[in-house]
Amino acid sequence: MNETIEEKTIKNGLLLKNQVAESLLYPKPLWVIFNDLTGIPRPSRHERLCIDYVKDFAKQLGLSAIEDSVGNVSIYKPATAGMENCELVILQCHLDMVPEKNKDKVHDFLKDSIEAYVDGDWVKANGTTLGADNGLGVAAALAVLASNSIQHGPLMCLFTIDEETGLTGIKAIGPNDFVKKAILLNLDSEEEGELCIGCAGGADIFVDYAYEQEVSRKDSVAFKISISGLKGGHSGVDINLGRANANKVLFKFLDVADVTFNFRISSFKGGNMRNAIPREAFVIIVMPVEESEEFINFVSEYEDGLFKDFSGIETDLILSVAGVELPEFVMNSESQDNFISSICSSENGVIFFDKDIPDLPRTSSNMGIVELSHGTAKVVFLVRSFVDASRDDCVSNISSKFERIGTVKIEVTGNYPAWKPSVHSEILDICKTTYIEMYNKEPRVYAVHAGLETGYLGGVYPDWDMISFGPTIKYPHSPDEKAEIPSVGRFWNFLIEVLKRVPLKK
Repeated sequence: MNETIEEKTIKNGLLLKNQVAESLLYPKPLWVIFNDLTGIPRPSRHERLCIDYVKDFAKQLGLSAIEDSVGNVSIYKPATAGMENCELVILQCHLDMVPEKNKDKVHDFLKDSIEAYVDGDWVKANGTTLGADNGLGVAAALAVLASNSIQHGPLMCLFTIDEETGLTGIKAIGPNDFVKKAILLNLDSEEEGELCIGCAGGADIFVDYAYEQEVSRKDSVAFKISISGLKGGHSGVDINLGRANANKVLFKFLDVADVTFNFRISSFKGGNMRNAIPREAFVIIVMPVEESEEFINFVSEYEDGLFKDFSGIETDLILSVAGVELPEFVMNSESQDNFISSICSSENGVIFFDKDIPDLPRTSSNMGIVELSHGTAKVVFLVRSFVDASRDDCVSNISSKFERIGTVKIEVTGNYPAWKPSVHSEILDICKTTYIEMYNKEPRVYAVHAGLETGYLGGVYPDWDMISFGPTIKYPHSPDEKAEIPSVGRFWNFLIEVLKRVPLKK
């Protein structure tokens, strides 16, 4: 039986030598390199084979590749004739990919190739992430290095490691590693026709609270109250959508209920990632038997109020109550009052919006994790801001809410700087003008309320003029990841045209 093109591509990769697939995939040099990358295992913190591939690629071109102490690789290429006096351009992208697969897919990301194939206008992977994030950026940068026809000024390609899990590559770059003034083109955006000009900085707050317990009264009843069905989402990108934070909502419920009912908290569990808006939270409380019927009615009425508060946003919200076995211990009254007060008064959601870019959060906080049981409570926040001073103020405000309540340990980690948007950037003007001339429409210019590698680079090299763009990649970080073939061609043509228009050194 003859194999279909899709069956062949699943088995052999992109099969770029196949004439049919080749006719779909422009530009050929970029796709040939990307095809190589699909055969190189490169999950985060396991990029060794890809580092060696990039270094060997440079060696074959007669270019010098420098690997730093953590595995970042920089490759310099001289300017083409007549452009020697232009500003240095740095093409920057990351080598690692997210290793996600479907449950029924047998795949070892440390050994196996990605089974990439063409499906109409898309390149997909068979049951795994494709690695287009950021493999297409890497392929584009290497293809520029390999070309003898693209016009450009002095050029450097910077390939970083571990962007997806820890940003350890970019964090290792110091102020004396590169020149103080340059143009940086980050090739890690995921929607062709868009130009990213800024990203938020951030900090993590870890709160550990040792609280006093007491024995549950035997003439009591226990309930588990659950909030579920919330949309959740990314704590940066989705924070301005008004979605409910399960932790915050359930503690607000407890705060209101505390006015009428004499309950004690035994345990609480909500959220599991600092950078995700919690979708679910659960609390077990103990109260006198005689209050139970009224409390059940109260829960139902409160749910109706939540539907009104989040009308049109949280359409599947559920607040439920169920009887459970009586736990042995609960928080004592003072500890509970202090903890509820601290949680409810802590900032969560968008705190300030940007003055220049509509609907863009300037500063936000996400109460991502709350866990409480057996005398210990843990709360984790992720604070983001385009203004480092505002980030620090928010961290200080939240920390102060907990510092006053007793035996508390507060740790602030992971501080990273913002890439503050500038609508007066020279490279932004060049990119906007170029895109309009090429495609007869304005590109979307935006900033993202999330952390990017450019945030670190901007903090170390404040005089770099930076922008980020890329081809269209849908559903990154999931087995549904796919790259739009026509958008890769448009991205490539745009990139080489921008390189031609780099300004002279000032």
